[in-house]
Amino acid sequence: MNSFTQKKSVIVIRSLIFQVVFYLNTTVHVLASMPTMILPHRVMVEIARSWGRTSVWLLGVVCGVKLECRGREKIPPGPLLVASKHQSAWDTFALLGLFPYPAYILKRELTWIPFFGWCLLKTGMIPLDRGAGKEAMAGLIARVRKAIALGRQVIVFPEGTRRPLHAEPDYKLGVVQLYAQCAVPCLPMALNSGQFWPRRSFLRPPGTIVVEFLDPIPPGQPRAAFFRRLQNDIETATNRLLAENEKPGENPAAPVP
Repeated sequence: MNSFTQKKSVIVIRSLIFQVVFYLNTTVHVLASMPTMILPHRVMVEIARSWGRTSVWLLGVVCGVKLECRGREKIPPGPLLVASKHQSAWDTFALLGLFPYPAYILKRELTWIPFFGWCLLKTGMIPLDRGAGKEAMAGLIARVRKAIALGRQVIVFPEGTRRPLHAEPDYKLGVVQLYAQCAVPCLPMALNSGQFWPRRSFLRPPGTIVVEFLDPIPPGQPRAAFFRRLQNDIETATNRLLAENEKPGENPAAPVP
């Protein structure tokens, strides 16, 4: 067995082990949260943040995938809209531990999952019915404004779904409406999670996932200018982060032959 094959075999084994411990960790946190259903929702939020942090820690221990955060000093205090690049399922839990009072905008179907979905609702996550058209946006804006009034950091993926590495950007105008209606800063975020937690693959090749907080966009900017800046800032920084780990003839997220 040559060194390349050995390396791939180790990645497969470690990735399988992580799958097991990740779901065990999720189950433990869900079960631990059940008795807190009658308590204030901030208790459940802290359990969710613990799940995010421990999952990131387990990924580092088992698979050698570390986390580096850049630009933390740029995070404004208090409520804000966080607009993040979305490349991986990693993004859906790891960002919980990076903010003091986070709330994701997520697809409504996730709240239908027994126990797990109940936890999402208790934590005040914001479900979106993507098939309801304009009515969905009106309801979404109302729920986001309520979360902002509570001082939360609302996390939105402006492209709506995970995007392949280096795919053409596909930003939706919904983020513009949220920005215009909420009157808080928007914090753009770039990341390279898709290199180490690839879409549609269970492999977790070792390396460092970098999350970079970019310069916040103050409220009140013209909609078109905001949209151009948001997309340009996130895409420019994301492409730079991807290039840091890419070498000619080598793809850290390549499938096992």
